[in-house]
Amino acid sequence: MAKKKQLQSGGTPATVALTAAGVTYTVHAYEHDPAHPSYGEEAAEAMGVSPERVFKTLVADVDGVLTVAVVPVAGQLDLKALATAVSGKRASMADPTLAERTTGYVRGGISPLGQRKKLRTVLDTSADTHTTICVSAGRRGLEIELSPKDLTTLTQALRAPIARA
Repeated sequence: MAKKKQLQSGGTPATVALTAAGVTYTVHAYEHDPAHPSYGEEAAEAMGVSPERVFKTLVADVDGVLTVAVVPVAGQLDLKALATAVSGKRASMADPTLAERTTGYVRGGISPLGQRKKLRTVLDTSADTHTTICVSAGRRGLEIELSPKDLTTLTQALRAPIARA
C-alpha cells in the first residue's frame, strides 16, 4: 500500500490526520453518482472491492451521546448491539443534520477520522477478518484503505460485533 501525503486539493481532515499520524494508507477516488441509492454500495462497486471490506460510518445516539458505528456495507448496524457495546441502554440513528454539524462531514462522506468533534467510535469485529478495509475519506467519491488496527488506534475505537447481515 502506498502512503499518500495529500490529495491534489490539499486533502481532507481524514487524510491530514492519517498523514500526521504517519499511517500507511491508500486513497481511492471515484465519480460519485448522486442517483445511486447507497453510498457504501456505490463505493464498493466503483472500486471493485467486496462490500464486506468497505465499511460505512454511521452516527447514532446512544443514551443522548453521539456515537460512531463503523460497519460493513454488506451488513446493517444492530442498534441494540451498539448500545450494549458502549454500556448503554438505547440507541437510535442520530439526526443527519446534527451528525453533519458535529463531525464536519456531509452524509455519505462522514469519515471515522478527522472529525470536527471526536466522537466515541465502535468498529465491527468483522474488520478483523481483513488485512485492509476501506472507509470514507471525508467526502462522497473518496475512500481510504487502511488496516483495521490503524483505524482502531487512531479513533480509539472499541471493537464489538455491532453488524448484522
